[in-house]
Amino acid sequence: MKIVAAELRWVQIPLVAPFRTSFGTCYDRDTIVLRVVTDQGIEGWSECGAEIDPLYSEEWLAGVELVIRDHLWPRITALGDGLTAVAVKPALEPVKRHFMAKHLLETAILDAELKGAGMSFGSYLGSVKERVPAGVSVGIMDTLPELLEAVAGYVEAGYVRIKLKIEPGWDLEPVRLVRQEFGDDLLLQVDANTAYTLLDVQHLTRLDEFGLLLIEQPLREDDLRGHAELARVMRTPVCLDESITSARDAATAIAQRACSVINIKPARVGGYLEARRIHDVAAANGIPVWCGGMLETGIGRAPNLALAALPGFVLPGDTSASSRYYSQDLTKPFELDADGCIAVPTGPGIGVDILPDVLAAVTDRVDSLPIG
Repeated sequence: MKIVAAELRWVQIPLVAPFRTSFGTCYDRDTIVLRVVTDQGIEGWSECGAEIDPLYSEEWLAGVELVIRDHLWPRITALGDGLTAVAVKPALEPVKRHFMAKHLLETAILDAELKGAGMSFGSYLGSVKERVPAGVSVGIMDTLPELLEAVAGYVEAGYVRIKLKIEPGWDLEPVRLVRQEFGDDLLLQVDANTAYTLLDVQHLTRLDEFGLLLIEQPLREDDLRGHAELARVMRTPVCLDESITSARDAATAIAQRACSVINIKPARVGGYLEARRIHDVAAANGIPVWCGGMLETGIGRAPNLALAALPGFVLPGDTSASSRYYSQDLTKPFELDADGCIAVPTGPGIGVDILPDVLAAVTDRVDSLPIG
């Protein structure tokens, strides 16, 4: 396979409501969409997981564009006719980290490759489910009544799991009220996005009384020892997100007993091939995994669903319906079925078609990447 054209599209899509976490508030989905075209006229698409500012991780959108143009893309074009998705990771290995930029490249190339072979992401990755249960992530609200109203809407919509974003000052009381309001049968978990330290251990153990499915990334991403200490004293399972950027990270965290659950985000770990490796490491050690999200449009949500259909993904993920975030998605919208699940796309590649008029309407800039 050879790439004959490629472009980076900067897009901005309004969210249906602001989404606040411990590190900031999003009002729009700003992202970069990559389109590649092969010598057979096949298009491959992908969506960047990075955000405008380097707050979730060290990566940010402008940095992604720079590192792709100056360092990663030349290594891709150097592969010539030998380009395959499997060849991407070793070709880019000399460039340290920059996982979200690498994910953008690998995913578009894999999409084109699989379309050429008439194979879906699900078939390629090893999916075993036709649909996956959908959870929803609920941001930090201004008031407790506003939170309860939001959760009630998601429960009524059919979501099978609720995740509450928390931070110091917005944790015990919101969780207590949601548990009281919706009962013990509701699958409920919390996500701190690194907002706490080991000084907060005693406080965090008070969450144990609420029967949570897990607590996600309570401490800094580089603090595996701290997470191991917290896991030792908390009854609530500790889940790692930002700490895990590779299968090696996953193996280390498991060996140190720093977690008993792992959130796998393909964008965070450099692509779907590494995401599958993390799944395999976790499965070999009896560690459940689930698929997180970065507010993706349908371009990113479709392959996430394929990943979430692998056998080790036994917990509901953040693969919500399109309407959770967008009034108009860039693809045909994903919707919940009567059981709170979303169907895994079965078409070639990512399995969805991009809506060109919608994409054009939200595109701020299009930059071509040099070929050869």
